Amino acid sequence: MSPIELRSDNAAGVAPEILQAIEAANSGSALAYGGDQWSARLQALAAEVFEQPDVTIFPVLTGTAANAIALSAMCPPWGAVLCHETAHILRSEGGATSMFGAGAVMKGLPGDNFLLEESSLETAFATTRWGDPHHSQPTVVSLTNPTDLGTVYPLARIAALSRRAHEQGLLVHMDGARLANALVSLDCGPAALTWQAGIDVVTLGATKNGVMTADAIVCFNAEVAKTLTYRLKRAGQVASKMRFQAVQLQAYLNQGHWLTWASQANNAMQALVRGLQAQGATFVVTPQANMAFVHVDSQMADRLQAAGLLFYRTAPGVIRLVTSFQTTPVDIEETLVRWQQCL
Repeated sequence: MSPIELRSDNAAGVAPEILQAIEAANSGSALAYGGDQWSARLQALAAEVFEQPDVTIFPVLTGTAANAIALSAMCPPWGAVLCHETAHILRSEGGATSMFGAGAVMKGLPGDNFLLEESSLETAFATTRWGDPHHSQPTVVSLTNPTDLGTVYPLARIAALSRRAHEQGLLVHMDGARLANALVSLDCGPAALTWQAGIDVVTLGATKNGVMTADAIVCFNAEVAKTLTYRLKRAGQVASKMRFQAVQLQAYLNQGHWLTWASQANNAMQALVRGLQAQGATFVVTPQANMAFVHVDSQMADRLQAAGLLFYRTAPGVIRLVTSFQTTPVDIEETLVRWQQCL
């Protein structure tokens, strides 16, 4: 019985188009540290994709580096980053933002469906001792989209939160580890989801969606971009053979590949959700992208694992299922068959 991969989209392989692009770039020599033609083409492509001529894209090696270094450029050491209490930057990055930010504080705020709410921001603003050096000063609002629990911020919510943050003098960051999945879920363009909704900096996840070794920081704020130029070098995130990071991201964004692959992952999850609902399964929250958190007791989870389904147990009585661009209709059909047999 072959195992079916539902643990994480990080467990998926690399899209053939990415491998082909790397191979094509592996010819001759090129200037190091981003001085190559592929890096220049990536900048032009980012401006086209995000419909913003002044955008700057910085390739990095990991999503954690993208988030932490971006936030360090946006938040001074005495500042605070406001995010949802379940945000990846708060719970799953080992305090990287505080380290790169020289002590910047992370503050988790509540919100239904794992989404930050304007009322939570208002409470945080109202309880801050502004101008008091004894109190960390909120400087950045960070939104994870999709959230780590698989929900997606509506455009109106993003715009409202961004507007209120800017009114208070804060910058707005978006953790887009699965940004393509959010775009597909919302059926909108990259510009609408980012700078047009008030986002100053977005981290562009790619390794969860077919890329080998590259994520990116996409910056719409010129002052932050200037700072990132130096912070990324000091953090060891300026690869000497940058052309191989740039060409991966170029192939990712080119011809809408990133959205095609995200659509495959999202569609696979929706088919899985429909099938599980027909078998009586219930979810922590309605899945909106390519992640589902399912209520399953430990005995059932044991049977599912014995049946060859690969997943994570995230809490007592809850398992996480994640689909990727490699998840096929056959995988979903077979998952549902095995699930039924385990009931």
